[in-house]
Amino acid sequence: MSTISPYAIDHLKVVPRRYYGRWLSAALILLALGFVVHAFAHGQIEWAVVAKFMTAKVILQGLLNTILMTIYAMVVGIVLGVVFAVMVMSPNKLLKAVATFYIWFFRGTPLLLQMLLWFNLALVFPTMGIPGWFEARTVDIITPFVASLLGLGIGQGAYTAEVVRGGILAVDNGQTEAAKAIGMTRLTALRRIVLPQAMRVIIPPVGNEVISMIKLTSVASVIQFSEILHNAQTIYFANARVIELLIVATVWYLAVVTVFSIGQHFLEQVFARERRARARTRAAGAQGATG
Repeated sequence: MSTISPYAIDHLKVVPRRYYGRWLSAALILLALGFVVHAFAHGQIEWAVVAKFMTAKVILQGLLNTILMTIYAMVVGIVLGVVFAVMVMSPNKLLKAVATFYIWFFRGTPLLLQMLLWFNLALVFPTMGIPGWFEARTVDIITPFVASLLGLGIGQGAYTAEVVRGGILAVDNGQTEAAKAIGMTRLTALRRIVLPQAMRVIIPPVGNEVISMIKLTSVASVIQFSEILHNAQTIYFANARVIELLIVATVWYLAVVTVFSIGQHFLEQVFARERRARARTRAAGAQGATG
């Protein structure tokens, strides 16, 4: 069988492969982007109005309300999520049934529907309180802020419960058995052993839920909660500058999401470093034991 000498191909030129599909797709994307930029730059948008209302007091107040509602609702959601995740994994059948119903109901109904139910609770319970001690009209208690907080926070708790449950299941069951062997109760083992290890699994999806919550606060505009979209709508109902005010709201939403995303990144890095440190400690202990 004849062979080809390597010297016989020295005169050949190496030609890199051409990816015509990539060039075509890049050209189409740039063309579409240029079209969008041209439309916004030369359309009927008054950019002076956008600049004027970017720092308007009512817009900044709405932005503050959006941030505060996000924080409050996530705190409620995380607390309820941890509680109901523990309940749904409990050997107590009653607790498990209650937690299962809670997760099923609030994951199965739209957020807007939940908010409207809370906001119109006075139609079912005209007054709230303890008869003979303290009573108040429900319409005075369930304000747009309270209805928004209940709808967002309680609804978020159902999703967070599943995230926490998944994080707990990701921890090896031997950790719990070892904790019980040295005398820890189930809850103590969960608090001191299981949850700290489950955080590396829980943090990323909960971080994503925070980002989603920032945008979900806009739903509260339907029940007149003064978040940024509601305040932007109030302004453009008066001056008819619809697209300009929507651009203002868009820019602020993107800014807040960006800041929270950076915070999520650093929080994940902190837990990743702690996990590596624990791994090194266990490895060093195992090496010392074998030595």
